[in-house]
Amino acid sequence: MPTNHNALSKSRVAGSLTQNLRDSYCSFLHVNVVAAIIKADLTRMTTRLLCRWARLFPRCPQAVTASARLQTSTVHQTEPMCQMSLSWIRPSARHLCQGSELARMEETTLPYEQTQVVRLVEKASSPEEVLQLWAEHGGSASDAARCLVQLNLRVMEKGGEGILQDPRCESMLETVHSQVSSVWNGSLVGLLRALTMLGLPSDAPLLCSIQNEVLWRIRRLTYRHLAYLMDWVAFQRRRRYENEALTTALLKQLELRWTELCDSRTVSILMGRASLFTPSLMDKLEDKALELAESFSAEDIRKVAFALASQNRRAVPLLRALSYHLNQKPSSELKTPLLLDIAYVYGKLNFHQTQVLQRIAAELLPRLSELSSLDVTRCAKSLAFLKWLHLPMFEGFAQHYVSNSENYSTLQVCNLLISFAKLNFQLSKGEEFYQKVHKALEGPFQNLEPFLKTDVVWSLCVLNQANPYYISSVTKYDFLKKLTAGGIVDRTESYRLKLLHISAFAQLEPLGITIESPSVLLPAPQGKVEVSTPLQSSLHTALQSLTNSRTQALRTAVKTIYGWTIDGELMVDSENKPIDLENLKAPHLPGGGGRDALPAGARRIAFVAWEFPNFCLRSKDLLGRFAMQKRHLQLAGFIVVEVPYFEWLELKSDWQKVAYLKDKLGKAVAEDMAK
Repeated sequence: MPTNHNALSKSRVAGSLTQNLRDSYCSFLHVNVVAAIIKADLTRMTTRLLCRWARLFPRCPQAVTASARLQTSTVHQTEPMCQMSLSWIRPSARHLCQGSELARMEETTLPYEQTQVVRLVEKASSPEEVLQLWAEHGGSASDAARCLVQLNLRVMEKGGEGILQDPRCESMLETVHSQVSSVWNGSLVGLLRALTMLGLPSDAPLLCSIQNEVLWRIRRLTYRHLAYLMDWVAFQRRRRYENEALTTALLKQLELRWTELCDSRTVSILMGRASLFTPSLMDKLEDKALELAESFSAEDIRKVAFALASQNRRAVPLLRALSYHLNQKPSSELKTPLLLDIAYVYGKLNFHQTQVLQRIAAELLPRLSELSSLDVTRCAKSLAFLKWLHLPMFEGFAQHYVSNSENYSTLQVCNLLISFAKLNFQLSKGEEFYQKVHKALEGPFQNLEPFLKTDVVWSLCVLNQANPYYISSVTKYDFLKKLTAGGIVDRTESYRLKLLHISAFAQLEPLGITIESPSVLLPAPQGKVEVSTPLQSSLHTALQSLTNSRTQALRTAVKTIYGWTIDGELMVDSENKPIDLENLKAPHLPGGGGRDALPAGARRIAFVAWEFPNFCLRSKDLLGRFAMQKRHLQLAGFIVVEVPYFEWLELKSDWQKVAYLKDKLGKAVAEDMAK
């Protein structure tokens, strides 16, 4: 028994030890497995983190410092690892835009060593020298591409016929064609432009091969390269040659990667091709232009502004920014063509910036003698669209015409007259000017297009320079038929009113001619409802209060036979009290009014509301159209009471408005009696 008991005890102890060892081993294995799993997870996470860091590392400002440490710490590493580290440091061809500093890094070209032939060709001064250097040195496809780009520049400077047929040029073309896949991105885009300018046919195999290569690489091109490529595509579209696949891919890349846009030159290039872009991309380009406006040169400002005008995009914040920075430029950068283009843009977009306009006038006044006839008429027309009358400038335009009248075409003379008339610019000494104008119009006047002829005669009426010869030529029945044949309704109505104004000039001014009123031949359109402006409605209400709501004593929105509309018509007695005018004669109305003659001492009063658009810019001077309206109403026997917007808007209550009208009426009658 003792022996068995001892054996049993040893067996139990051995089993217990075995179980403990097994449990300990399992615990050890569990810990190591868990550690291995954790280590594997950390390795995966670390790998992912390093992959992301590797992409961002060369683009951060600390990259240079970190790269030096990295090289120091990897002295004992193998050669492949050193190369990988250096590849991280070198900026990639394309990366995400992470701030302006990172975006600018994208535009840096990849570092490569220029070959001897490229260095020599860039210093060449003629096409022949470029060809000779290539013949002597030769080179790779990238060298040939850069040589062709330089060759195109020298041909544009010096000229060169049949350059593509030269054997040396053919050698460059063959080199590029055989190794097109090895040409650098920038050289490839520049090569497209160069070959097109040199006259290589659009269906040439080399050009097609380059386009296919660009299409394959388009995602690796920098945004600046995309902009240059867009410029070339726009040029090809004008020539009716277009690679639709390339254009579609290019537009997609421009829209997807617009955040990479970071320099003013690229913005100006792209906005110059705005007609090809979607409205959303144009909005983004405008935002970028606004962001980079401070860095724009004067030429960049001109290009961006001209692009806005070509698309009729009146982007006021951008135009204000461009105007501010243009005004800060020195005079040396403000060339005459640039100033004329800015004036055109402002006129086209109806954008008023007085400081810039004054700067334009100050810069152009000393250069007036250097301007051509086209420049003068173009500038005058732009300023007329802006309703900006700068007296020294327009006096200078008139003097320029007097001194160089033989250089002006008939159309330019017409445009100059129309501009003067729009602004009601009355020359201080205009005898010589108008003598030359009448002489220039003697022969070609009858051959002018009907609408232009009407504009010219109407302008002469505004300037008080029309004569029977001009007026009779536009009031004949045959001419009226031409004017209304197949025309747009609104345009026809506008010219119908102009003919009525011309007829009124003939009737009211002392010309000594009798013509039939165009209102008989050109009846007013029926069913057209005219909406009163807030100023006119408010004036009508105040006039009703002035006449105590007597409808027989007041007419509103009176359409006269002269083509002018009177906002309010009254008849007052010798004590300035309104009297009934329903039965009184009214020769200014189409029906002639009633049968009764005017009472003794009675006066016709015409109230006319002058709105903001009726005046010149930043002035209280009326435009030519409204100055002629005032003159004609006075010649028709009315005492004109003017109600300008800047006085009427200061009146807040109804009684103030009525008191204002009574005061204006009394002053107008007193002035008439004093005459």
